[in-house]
Amino acid sequence: MVFHLCNLFRLSISSSIIQEVKELQDAGLALMAYFYCDFRDSRKQDVRYLVASLLAQLSAKFHPTHNILSELYSKCDNGLLQPDDRKLSEYLEKILKKEGQPPIYIIVDAVDECPSVSGVVSLRDRVLDLVERLVALQLPNLRICLTSRPEADIRASLGSLASHTVSLHDQSGQQSDIADYVSFVVHSDRKMRRWRAEDKNQVIETLSRKADGM
Repeated sequence: MVFHLCNLFRLSISSSIIQEVKELQDAGLALMAYFYCDFRDSRKQDVRYLVASLLAQLSAKFHPTHNILSELYSKCDNGLLQPDDRKLSEYLEKILKKEGQPPIYIIVDAVDECPSVSGVVSLRDRVLDLVERLVALQLPNLRICLTSRPEADIRASLGSLASHTVSLHDQSGQQSDIADYVSFVVHSDRKMRRWRAEDKNQVIETLSRKADGM
């Protein structure tokens, strides 16, 4: 099951999702692994670090999978060698297929912050390829949630995979929330409070319009 959300205020949305799944996890009803793609950190744009993070989180939360990670460690000369991307993905699949696990939620936030370069296999392409491979496993207990801006390549890749898609980009309520947020910032900022009323209104109107749902 794949959920794809497009929203500028995705941070608050993903935080809400994480909190709800965490409550299930704390009750022993789910496992969760979370990864945030960050354009400011090259490591957080790379599928290698994404897979490694998912491996570490899931193995730490479900003890019967420890032997799987230990096997990978041994095959890499007890940590002297670094596993390649294919090997990491292979062991992630082994952990996901381990029997006896509750529903597993994988949340990947801000996929659009992974660079996309035309004509080459980009970092974003590699993340999307990983998602496609995980979906192809057809594991009944696996839930995947991705958030991103509505980039064309991301929508094209996930369109046929997503069982549920939520897009707030063009909704009037989203536009209203943005306008309210901008207005709050303008009227609460110490320096902006001294501006003339017409200047405040112009800033609010211009920023809300140019945000374009983002």
